[in-house]
Amino acid sequence: MPESSSRKTKKAEKVKVKAEKTPKKPRTQSRVWVAPLMLACWLLGLAWLVVFYVAGQDIPVMNDLGNWNLLIGMGLIAVGFVVSTQWV
Repeated sequence: MPESSSRKTKKAEKVKVKAEKTPKKPRTQSRVWVAPLMLACWLLGLAWLVVFYVAGQDIPVMNDLGNWNLLIGMGLIAVGFVVSTQWV
């Protein structure tokens, strides 16, 4: 008995769907730039905060920024944490 054309197309669609869904291989190594950038952001943010608290009144740029220095230092540290999510 001959098959209907709708059965043939359903079989062809199933084969296409199986062929398209090949799983990605997970990365086994992290990117080279992640760890240095992460550490640089953490250390720069920490240094910014320490310099602001120790000598912020004597540095004209930091004196003009006022409490924005806290946001800059904490922002750099937060960027370091965001970058650390890319590290495998």
